[in-house]
Amino acid sequence: MDDALPEAMMRVLADYERHLASERDLTPHTVRAYLGDLASMLDHAHRLGHDDVTSLDLRTLRSWLAKQQTVGKSRTTIARRATAARVFTAWLARTDRAATDAGSLLVSPKAHRPLPDVLRPDEARALVEQAAELADDGSPIGIRDVAMLETLYATGIRVGELCGLDVDDLDFDRNVARVLGKGRKERVVPFGEPARLALRRWLEQGRAQVRVEGAGPALFLGARGKRIDQRAVRTLVHKRIRDVPGAPDIGPHGLRHTAATHLLEGGADLRTVQELLGHSSMATTQIYTHVTSERLRSAYKQAHPRA
Repeated sequence: MDDALPEAMMRVLADYERHLASERDLTPHTVRAYLGDLASMLDHAHRLGHDDVTSLDLRTLRSWLAKQQTVGKSRTTIARRATAARVFTAWLARTDRAATDAGSLLVSPKAHRPLPDVLRPDEARALVEQAAELADDGSPIGIRDVAMLETLYATGIRVGELCGLDVDDLDFDRNVARVLGKGRKERVVPFGEPARLALRRWLEQGRAQVRVEGAGPALFLGARGKRIDQRAVRTLVHKRIRDVPGAPDIGPHGLRHTAATHLLEGGADLRTVQELLGHSSMATTQIYTHVTSERLRSAYKQAHPRA
């Protein structure tokens, strides 16, 4: 939060932070994102002469969004910030901190959603196979890396969900993992035999060599022996992707896109993929139908003599 904001605005932001964390039970990362957007909005309002939230109006909110556009923010970012403003002003009105809901008529630009880069099946196979070759020396970190890559591709889980896994979240009798997703929503995701073997090897041959006191039940551990962080996983994925000739430079989220795309191309229905990925809305999952359509058109142009 911006210390330059008036005290009245700072108090409201602090109250809203407690609301997001305690009442809505959002993750710390999500709370920080909301507060960052709102601190920007309130700073803009303060520069226009507003000293507290009671005087916020639609014109000020529109002016803030317009400024975002002039400094080069993407349509996706502007749309997200407009949503953050609307949710905030609705809360202000609902809790009697403001007489009216200033953001009720705020319209955000339709977010442009570019098609995500995904690996081909042969590239995904090369990714994990090359990592496995590097792990043949028996190093615990190499064994861990293979297990993480296999798990990301097998399940399509988010990098934060991967880092949050505990040992007891794995059920090897059914080949499923219990995952805590966005909004603290729990779901069960399946994984295949390659991931099962990689996870077993990590637990039996690698984890104990890395683990230090205080690691707790964390499934995947960093080089210092405690729960691995998201940055380390992203670094790993980018590093291993560079070893695959011709593959797009994707991170863990790209492996999530890849898993979803390959499921649909293999015949899975959209509803199943939605459940697997933990999407609350089918509209979010539908982007993958566009990905597969693009791949179909590309293959057609390359293969058909009259394309």
